[in-house]
Amino acid sequence: MSNLAALGLFTLFVLAMLALDLGVFQRKSHVMSIREAAGWYAVWVALAIVFNIGIYFWRGEQPALEFVTGYVLEVSLSMDNVFVFAVIFGYMGVKPEFQHRVLFWGILGALIMRAAFIAAGAALVTRFHWVLYLFGVFLVFTGVKLFRHQEEIHPERNPLLRLARKIFPMTPGYEGASFFVMREGRRFATPMLLVLLLVESTDVVFAVDSIPAIFSVTLDPFIIYTSNVFAILGLRSLYFILSGALPKFRYLRPGLAVILIFVGVKMLIVSLYKIPILVSLGVIVAVLAMAVGASLLAGPKSESETTR
Repeated sequence: MSNLAALGLFTLFVLAMLALDLGVFQRKSHVMSIREAAGWYAVWVALAIVFNIGIYFWRGEQPALEFVTGYVLEVSLSMDNVFVFAVIFGYMGVKPEFQHRVLFWGILGALIMRAAFIAAGAALVTRFHWVLYLFGVFLVFTGVKLFRHQEEIHPERNPLLRLARKIFPMTPGYEGASFFVMREGRRFATPMLLVLLLVESTDVVFAVDSIPAIFSVTLDPFIIYTSNVFAILGLRSLYFILSGALPKFRYLRPGLAVILIFVGVKMLIVSLYKIPILVSLGVIVAVLAMAVGASLLAGPKSESETTR
């Protein structure tokens, strides 16, 4: 089977799973419990494992290792998305029972944008190999910046939010989970559309970090895309699992910064020494485990620390 045919079948499978999720299991808006979210996350992880077994028998050991390393890397970097989603929902006052619907459509849009980013990145790297070094410098710079200080998130400063408010006539409040409503023959946007636009725009920002990072693992567009998709598919469930416990993970962002610096350095020294995939996977897992472990041991930040 060609990569193109496999990609088409994979896309159809993902769309079918998403349709099943929203149309059957999440047909009625409700507050997703941690238990339900953990169950769904286990489903997405299990599907990723089964898919990787298929890659092993179809493509061999090296592509399978590249997939699992790319998947773990993308899941690690997506942890920061969870924090931003929590800030957006809190700032916009989105009720818990409607958050899943926003994340569903937001992640569906993210899949399309990630595909475009990956296609563009693969074309650039194939034609201009030195682009890898630019990616490496960018990742090291981003990691150092993230490590040195924690930037506060300000949804109200998002230019897309201000533009949307100028373009669309808005309802004064939410209309359930609807993005648009009809009033006296006119279509009005609801604040839920603004929430969706904020989620989509923040994913573009995170894709700028995560897509270059995975090019340090493999240059195979099929492996890059599929590992990205599985990481994104589990992101909604991960949000509902971790959103209430985010203050406990005080060292998570420094850990993600170290991972970004590592993959950036890996790309910069690729012509001198190619770090093995198993070593990369071990470093990513070890750094993430240490960040989570240190956070749990230290406990959540005190009020004096959070106000600094």
